[in-house]
Amino acid sequence: MNAIALDDERPALDVIEAFCSRIDYIDLVKTFTRTGEARLYLETNPVDVIFLDINMPKESGLAFFKSITQQTLVIFTTAYSEYASESYDVEAVDYLLKPYTFDRFSKAMQRAQTRWRTLHQPDGNNGQGSEPAQLFFRADYGLVKVTVSDILFIEGLDNYLKIHLHEGTPIVLRLTLKAILEKLPTTKFIRVHRSFIVAIDKIQSIRGRMILTGEEEIPIGSSYEKDFFSLFMK
Repeated sequence: MNAIALDDERPALDVIEAFCSRIDYIDLVKTFTRTGEARLYLETNPVDVIFLDINMPKESGLAFFKSITQQTLVIFTTAYSEYASESYDVEAVDYLLKPYTFDRFSKAMQRAQTRWRTLHQPDGNNGQGSEPAQLFFRADYGLVKVTVSDILFIEGLDNYLKIHLHEGTPIVLRLTLKAILEKLPTTKFIRVHRSFIVAIDKIQSIRGRMILTGEEEIPIGSSYEKDFFSLFMK
């Protein structure tokens, strides 16, 4: 698992670096002392786990975590126990109260690894064992499960998106189309427009540069047209 750490105190980051170096399944790729720098990094770099201090000068760790669009696990690190209940509201993996020992840190990492494996477990019914049957996303300060086979199409709205399902109300997430496309099975979904991703097996017909899926018509963008039609020519 790839991780980053965010804390306004350098010695706290040194402890996390030292502890991570002793655990072979975690790779601490970057550390930050400012939320702005961490936010910019997360816009272009996928991360599995964030070690996050809560009590920071300009922006709390809780506010920072609620503001980012990337779906990632979080382990809060803080010297203040009164934030514990708030950390569980955002489905934190663990809450490390400073100063913590390596044994306590190791237990938090075991919990993170278990959660990570659950979120990335393969579909046992597809015969391939390589594509997920469900995906989990953070929404409304909790986790929502989406069954991949239920997705008709995904509509992008700035930094938000709507997942339109075969049945039920669309799910709204604070996420970009680029980020969700990285999580979807590449053999089952294709981006057809700057604002749309469609499930390939849910396409009912194609007329000109319009796709019919469910009861919706999805436009095919000019920059995506070649790749889309190449797929069906095969």
